[in-house]
Amino acid sequence: MTRPRAIACSIAALLMLGALGGCKAPTAIRSAWPPATSERVVPRPAGTLRWPLTGEPAPSAEAVTARVVSVKIENAPGARPQTGLDRADIVYEVMAEGGITRFNALFQSDIPATVGPVRSARPPDFWIVPQYHAIFAHCGGDSAVRAHLKDRSLYDDMDQFFNPGPYKRVTYKSAPHNLYLSISKLRTAAVKNRGYAATATVKGLTFTKSPLPAVPTASSITVPFSSPNRVKWAYDASSNVYARSINGVKHVDRVSKKQYTARNVVVLWAVEKHYAPAGAKSQVLSIALTGTGRATIFRDGQRFDGTWTATQTSPPELRDQAGKVIGLAEGNTWFQVIASNQKITVK
Repeated sequence: MTRPRAIACSIAALLMLGALGGCKAPTAIRSAWPPATSERVVPRPAGTLRWPLTGEPAPSAEAVTARVVSVKIENAPGARPQTGLDRADIVYEVMAEGGITRFNALFQSDIPATVGPVRSARPPDFWIVPQYHAIFAHCGGDSAVRAHLKDRSLYDDMDQFFNPGPYKRVTYKSAPHNLYLSISKLRTAAVKNRGYAATATVKGLTFTKSPLPAVPTASSITVPFSSPNRVKWAYDASSNVYARSINGVKHVDRVSKKQYTARNVVVLWAVEKHYAPAGAKSQVLSIALTGTGRATIFRDGQRFDGTWTATQTSPPELRDQAGKVIGLAEGNTWFQVIASNQKITVK
């Protein structure tokens, strides 16, 4: 056989083997992945982070553990208009002496540049401050109050008398209505100078967006703390908030120039009693905000009657007559604390 012919025969043989090989089963392909024995599950993303005092979305896990700052703010006529109350997550209004109320304003989600005017502590603060694990900002207090605040197991106290740095006296108001506070500076000083914790876990309030059952509507609420301090809240359906007035005059903020409003107005009935601290010339009004009592909650133009229950370290829990928790609307809340025998007017 000649060489060209031999080469041609070899090529033909190779082609035939290739054709025959095409009839065979393909070689198995091995995967780099391990065999699946069950359906793979992708973890669900965590729910939206919420501010504990407003129920509104929060930017980060670090933000919701930032220390709440509790500021004692005056409400005598000479103190108005106040600064910064419209930025508080929660405001408690409680009777002081002489028919005048004072505020305990709690700040966490929204920090104004300045708040005030800041005044002295009162017995109701014994309950409010530890319930929110807050840093307490105030200017002194009677001897009995100051002694109580020395209990470091319950209070991180930033009394202006001993921590003057974050506070300042303004010139546009006369003393004693002219002491104002920088919350940002207070937080820094509390950690740096006093060794207080920068973060804390707060239980917070209960909020819900779910539709509410049919209950009586309420377009206005009048809370008669006293003859010189008669408060009215008027519901504005267009913005779904309650607007605040005192003695028929709109209660506005000095900086924003806007009337104070609340998404939730909660009336708490509590036990009041007077006592005279050692060496004091006058009595002090004490109001206990632990235990349980009657409550009425106003949100979304509706009224809910029930009870409140609070402990030394947790804020009020609100329940209806059947024992079901009453959720607040997301946003700020004003607690109106009045004596057990007082009445409110609702229209």
